[in-house]
Amino acid sequence: MKAAVIQFPGSNCDRDMAIALEKSGADVQVVWHKDAALPPGVDLVAIPGGFSFGDYLRCGAIAANSPICRAVVDHANAGGYVLGVCNGFQILTETGLLPGALLRNAGLKYICRTVGLKIETSNSPYTDGYDLGSDIRVPIAHHDGNYFADDATIVRLQGDDRVAFTYTDNPNGSRSDIAGILSQNRRVLGMMPHPERAFEDAHGNTDGQRLFAGLIAQLTSA
Repeated sequence: MKAAVIQFPGSNCDRDMAIALEKSGADVQVVWHKDAALPPGVDLVAIPGGFSFGDYLRCGAIAANSPICRAVVDHANAGGYVLGVCNGFQILTETGLLPGALLRNAGLKYICRTVGLKIETSNSPYTDGYDLGSDIRVPIAHHDGNYFADDATIVRLQGDDRVAFTYTDNPNGSRSDIAGILSQNRRVLGMMPHPERAFEDAHGNTDGQRLFAGLIAQLTSA
């Protein structure tokens, strides 16, 4: 299974993401944002956390217009898999691959701590390794993680079983406690918490490991 990790100026979780994917069994290649094409045969594109382009304009807005993001959109539209974490989630909303927007945290402060998440669906390659309704703990580190969408979009996401994770104790004001959502075909996931930072025993928590293990297992057997 081949994965590409996209690197922007200001990315700071690209190595963490690549290591988590490699240790889960993926063949990983890091791709620079100025590249116009993804490597041949890529199954999964991972857009990591960080502060792409210094979060100027809006978080993820400049990155979403990088040459590589046109290839990422084409990959997703062709049925490819895309995982966006933190800044990656922001970029996915800016490209239009996921609905809604990530606003400034309700408390107007940067938050960096481990939070509780509830598994809202197990019907996706990203959450198949978890029990429906179970609680896990995953770190967050963001200033603009407050998920917002209009009422109709929230109802549609919930009705289509496309809310992947919710916060058990909402840290940032996200509507309906949403921490992560899926695309309509369930192959694109955007989430604010960092599963790659809850991957090894040295992190003090391995609750994120099952996301990568389940995803790689499904893509390898597909």
